[in-house]
Amino acid sequence: MYQKFVKRSLDIVISVLVLLIFLPFGCLITVVLTIVNHGKPFFFQVRPGLNEKLFKIMKFKTMTDAVNEQGKLLSDAERMTATGSFIRKTSLDEIPQLINVLKGEMSIVGPRPLLPEYVPLYTAIQKKRHEVRPGITGWAQVNGRNAISWQQKFEYDVWYVQNVSAQLDIKIVFLTIQKILKREGISAENTATMEKFKGN
Repeated sequence: MYQKFVKRSLDIVISVLVLLIFLPFGCLITVVLTIVNHGKPFFFQVRPGLNEKLFKIMKFKTMTDAVNEQGKLLSDAERMTATGSFIRKTSLDEIPQLINVLKGEMSIVGPRPLLPEYVPLYTAIQKKRHEVRPGITGWAQVNGRNAISWQQKFEYDVWYVQNVSAQLDIKIVFLTIQKILKREGISAENTATMEKFKGN
């Protein structure tokens, strides 16, 4: 009942309210990032969602498109701007994903949508993370985010899928706010974000 009907209704209501509250600040961030990123304030990338259906995720762009002499993108740390670093640490880069929530591609709470190239690398159990809509925040995010291993992250994701409830979602939202205020688990050790998943 909750997962099929109530959760989706709450996603829509919360997304509309948050977007309205953050609209002035969101406009300011868009202007600043347009200047910093040479006219590209947003980051778009294809991700697998519910039942592995592909959709285009939307975030504020926190890194430049700087490349090396061979034309390959520089590392995340080298491309991260001071403005982008602040936006990422405060999780403000996630706000545009509320549009994905309104479109039904994502939920407020659920496993984070990862890269399509990871899907063939999952075990049968890890693939269960796609049995629900991906979320802006999730059980893995409040239990370490990018500071935990991929295996731990997938275990948390699957556990969430098997135990989703209104009480759990409320707990995750409050823990997420706590994590944002403390700025915990933003990066994996010695990296600006999280190293790529290369299989089990």
